[in-house]
Amino acid sequence: MAPSAKLRIIFGEDVVHKLLLPAGIPSTLQDLTDVLRETFDITGPFTVMYQDMDFDGQYFTLTSIEEVQDKANLKVVIAEPVILSLTPVDMSEVESPVPLSGSSSSVCNTILLSSPDVSAPSYRSEPWPFKFSIPVFPYDVNLALEAGKHAHENDGKLLNNPGVTSSILEKLAETIFGFTAYPTGIQVLAVAEALVEKYPCLKEPGSFNGLYGWQQRITYKMGNYRAKLRGRQLAIPELEVNTLKRRCSSEEGSLKGFKRPKKAEVNYLPPLPFGETEETLEKERLDLLKEIKKKNNERAINEKMEKSFAMRRTEVVRDCPAIHDLLERWPSLFCETQIKEEFKRITMMHLERTFLSRLDRYTTKLLEIFRKKGGTAGTKIKPLLDSLNEHPVDGRRDIIIRCLVEYLGESGEELIKDYQDVSQEAVKEDCSNRMMKINVIHPNVAQENQDPVYVSVIIEGTEVLEDCVSVTNACLLLMGVVYAVNLSYPLKLKYTFEVFQKVFLELDSIKMSPKVQSLHNKLLA
Repeated sequence: MAPSAKLRIIFGEDVVHKLLLPAGIPSTLQDLTDVLRETFDITGPFTVMYQDMDFDGQYFTLTSIEEVQDKANLKVVIAEPVILSLTPVDMSEVESPVPLSGSSSSVCNTILLSSPDVSAPSYRSEPWPFKFSIPVFPYDVNLALEAGKHAHENDGKLLNNPGVTSSILEKLAETIFGFTAYPTGIQVLAVAEALVEKYPCLKEPGSFNGLYGWQQRITYKMGNYRAKLRGRQLAIPELEVNTLKRRCSSEEGSLKGFKRPKKAEVNYLPPLPFGETEETLEKERLDLLKEIKKKNNERAINEKMEKSFAMRRTEVVRDCPAIHDLLERWPSLFCETQIKEEFKRITMMHLERTFLSRLDRYTTKLLEIFRKKGGTAGTKIKPLLDSLNEHPVDGRRDIIIRCLVEYLGESGEELIKDYQDVSQEAVKEDCSNRMMKINVIHPNVAQENQDPVYVSVIIEGTEVLEDCVSVTNACLLLMGVVYAVNLSYPLKLKYTFEVFQKVFLELDSIKMSPKVQSLHNKLLA
């Protein structure tokens, strides 16, 4: 259960409230705004701003729930209503337009002002919600649902209206697609549960939980909705990549070759930005190669990386290039800052903050669990725990990571390779054939002025990250690279990476393997 939290909500210089959150910080920004709207009875549109101490406490627009911590200061800015003063126009003073050939001659008494085209974002901005919110249905459907709801409360009668069912499915499919094109079975179940919870009259007769029929309908409707979008010739890469013409299937209709999110990616394969083409974005990529050679140019690099995200993601998912080729085409992708930014673009979550905060939160429990471990794993863990107090914070985190790998029954050497007093060149040669590894070069302890520990990340025999400072930092950056270049987890380390993803990053944490679920239950006990 999440710990309770308190927030300081500022409405003005003289209006400040304390907001108590018994269930902790909401999981999404939408949930937070819903709480604010309901608690303080806000009827109109408003903007939430957070206080950033990196900029001397100035307020910035809140775009991610990760910026909100316990006892944080939030400012609510309520939009002022816009009042339009309309003055009657004397049409006698307005010159009538010349009628077109074949049209009737009349005076135009309505002036249409075209509003500026506001482009929607080219990719999704929110992950799948912690609790699915049923959308607002059309007016006639709402009337039928409310009537059915009252009838069910009075005599238990269920609503059976094919027209209403069809409209509900259409709206649900549209809403689901706003989060993911290919919802999992658990996500479909969450939608069905939310629907029946809000409208009990929609329960499926004959089903033990009243949901099975809705699960099947929603699943089929999503397939039809995807087919409808493809039929409209819309540029939706995550659908195009799975058409039979593009898939690498051994036989027609085979599921082999499907490219879908497997690690809770929010933007697995987004469309190109509005108004951009592959040619214009290729020019951005070439400009990016020039920008990366300049010093103190992080802002320009980040802007170009943001703009070229969809093109880069298409290359990664569709073409599956080798790491060496990606490093040559997108060198800026493999710097620490951009790995974290790319991870946020894909998952809408902060990589470092989330990983370290969850690791630190579970550290006490993990130590208790590790100390109780017996057998071969316990034998390997014990000397690591004995040296725990000899290290600073980063060093203790590294030991927790090493113990975790052994506890899960996997070999620490499969993930982390230690070298003693060896040159970096020799290590690179030794790892030329390794698919995924974290190298740690320890200096010679006999030397007085010894260099610090050198930590690097190797993928497909290529050193993609240098001088990661610590094993923990290398692990979280390795997770960022896995998402950025769409890699699969090593089979011999599948449980370790599952803990990184589902426990430390809380991505797709609803469904875990039995071993990881057992560990997670112990952490929450």
